[in-house]
Amino acid sequence: MAQGPIDLIRLVGGGNSVVLRVTGRETGGGARTTDVLTSEFVVDTPFISGTLNDWLFPADLTEWQECLDALDAGQPITWREAARGPSLSIERDEADERLRVTIRDNVMTLTTVTVTVPLADSWFDDAYHRLEQVWKTLPPAEGG
Repeated sequence: MAQGPIDLIRLVGGGNSVVLRVTGRETGGGARTTDVLTSEFVVDTPFISGTLNDWLFPADLTEWQECLDALDAGQPITWREAARGPSLSIERDEADERLRVTIRDNVMTLTTVTVTVPLADSWFDDAYHRLEQVWKTLPPAEGG
């Protein structure tokens, strides 16, 4: 990626962080080329730290947009629940202005971790901006 890594998801505060960092782009060969983004989940708390590499497809970005809209409306979300890699669930605690974030990897590590982070006033604007930045790393769809 020319401009360097982009944090698609960045939930940080209270000593805890959950980040999904887009680290690059790969193009699969063959008759049909498929653009895929390389990424890594990074979890850091005073208790645990870990990283899990993954791939993101355009459909994942579309689903993240839908999840952001639902979360912004106050609904709990699970992103990539049916995907081949880790899923991310977020629940809002309106009274406490916190997010409970759960990353579940049922494929490689068979690990689940839940982290609580404060919800900053500007988080949603920032999240939509990050998504827009990641979309710009993909080439335009053919015929469009």
